[in-house]
Amino acid sequence: MSFQTPRSIEEMLTAIHKREYLMPAIQREFVWDADQIIRLLDSLMRGYPVGSFLLWDVKPETSQSYTFYEFLTNYHERDNPYADKATVPAGSGTTAVLDGQQRLTSLNIALYGSFAEKKKYAWWNSADAFPVKRLYLNLVDDPADEELGLKYDLRFLTDKEATPEEGAEDKWFRVGAVLSLDDSGPAIMDEIADRGISDYRMASHRLYDLYRAVRDLKPMNYFLVTDQDADKVLEIFVRVNSGGTTLSYSDLLLSMATNQWRDLDAREEIRSLVSDVNSNAGRQFSFSKDVVLKTALTIADVDVRFKVSNFTQANMAKVEKAWPQIKGAVLRAATLLQQFGYTERNLTANSVIVPIAYYLHLRGATDSYLDSTANAADRLVLQRWVTRSLIKRGIWGSGLDTLLTRIRDVLRDNAGSDFPVAAVEEAMATAGKSLAFDNAEIDELLNLKYGGQRTFSVLSVLYPGLDLSKKFHEDHIFPKSRFTKKKLAEAGIPADEIDDYLRAVNLLPNLQLLAGTANTEKQDALPAAWIEAAFPSEEKRATYIAENDLDNLPLDLAEFLTFFDERKQRVRARLIAALGAKSVTVGQVTSEDVRAPDYDAT
Repeated sequence: MSFQTPRSIEEMLTAIHKREYLMPAIQREFVWDADQIIRLLDSLMRGYPVGSFLLWDVKPETSQSYTFYEFLTNYHERDNPYADKATVPAGSGTTAVLDGQQRLTSLNIALYGSFAEKKKYAWWNSADAFPVKRLYLNLVDDPADEELGLKYDLRFLTDKEATPEEGAEDKWFRVGAVLSLDDSGPAIMDEIADRGISDYRMASHRLYDLYRAVRDLKPMNYFLVTDQDADKVLEIFVRVNSGGTTLSYSDLLLSMATNQWRDLDAREEIRSLVSDVNSNAGRQFSFSKDVVLKTALTIADVDVRFKVSNFTQANMAKVEKAWPQIKGAVLRAATLLQQFGYTERNLTANSVIVPIAYYLHLRGATDSYLDSTANAADRLVLQRWVTRSLIKRGIWGSGLDTLLTRIRDVLRDNAGSDFPVAAVEEAMATAGKSLAFDNAEIDELLNLKYGGQRTFSVLSVLYPGLDLSKKFHEDHIFPKSRFTKKKLAEAGIPADEIDDYLRAVNLLPNLQLLAGTANTEKQDALPAAWIEAAFPSEEKRATYIAENDLDNLPLDLAEFLTFFDERKQRVRARLIAALGAKSVTVGQVTSEDVRAPDYDAT
């Protein structure tokens, strides 16, 4: 790696437009916003350093082995947010930008292109939601907001916005037009005169500062890497990109797949799958490329660790070959999680989708698995295992690769059977990820609060008969709206008990899962009155009360604390039965090594 002679912005951008500079696939997408572009140009016009760049001299014998992208010129948030693939002619090399892509793309947009982002409150599909704007320099006025720390008033404007009103000064100079000025002397004077600007001195200074920053100064310091070993180049890239906007390591490794896949574009395929798994069919998840890539490695039966040495041509060939099956398994796994009642808000560990997808892949599950009666018992076993793993702290955290590998081994060894929950949990325990719950953990769960990350999972374990594929809400049995100091006092609650009421209202013993429509209808009604109205027959009321542990439900708030304590004991007993616990005392009964139910039993 060697330091090269600094270049001007104009020289660097000229090289980009001659396609002498390209982006390797290891680069992330363009992520800077308009303010960041403006700040960069403001810094350059002030003569500030903007960091060095790192380029890779890719020889002809190496260039054909990798995928490269061109630089964005006209960014459009909806229609053109991504760079196009570049073609490197056979027998030709290129120069790849390893560090500085965001800055170079920003300068390219500022000087040669345009920037179109969605207007606030506009509809995504509206024809005028994304006005095309170019960067302009105000030759007359200072920035309006001094707190932004800008010396120059630079703005992205539509051409119409930059056009002066009748009789007004033509103060907005398109930044890219500086490349057309013949020189920094007479040409600038003629430009100012043609615009009819009264403060000639200030306007000429500003335009000269722009000219000098773009065409005269040479602020673009860069180092050139000549090594042709991809692993070494990637290692350099990781090191220099350790700061700034967070770059997922999977983005880097994904580039290895992009380079090595033969028939499919790995970047496009994974990006599309992430979008589909998160939002299609009414889903609301936030799975990352990391999770999808980890799932792909798992299903392809290669080492799941994110290490460059794992992304060999042979391993990537396995992933590409299995890609149709990977996509199907991931999408079905997401649908199952949705049917289990999960969304991005209450799914506390996205990695749980990896073994689910692998299991569905192994058994060759089709869409029919998701709703067939024949598979209902197996789905229930899988659901209970998923839920317990999300309730237990630390399962999907550190040591994830080891855990996923051990689960994969067990599932592979039991291929052809229903979900082998006992064998899976035994393997998890040997990895220090036991799903057994002790007394302290049970008590901790009883103190979960409304809206907490694990609260939904615990409620779904407590009351397993609900069809969670329908929309269910966490609901306060005694409505929270009645629990203010003023309202409690008006209801006759003694002053020394009010704080106890306020502490208890959001805790698990006062929570249940209630269908969305029923929850809306219930509003702030007291539970006894609502049950009387919602269930017309005594038999249905009794069933609802029994299923939700609502025995001895008081008619008003006066006995709320007594009801809360009694329901807490009943909920504890349910948790012991559902999760398993050791030496847990319930009332006068002690359960020694109470185990979770046999999920293989039907």
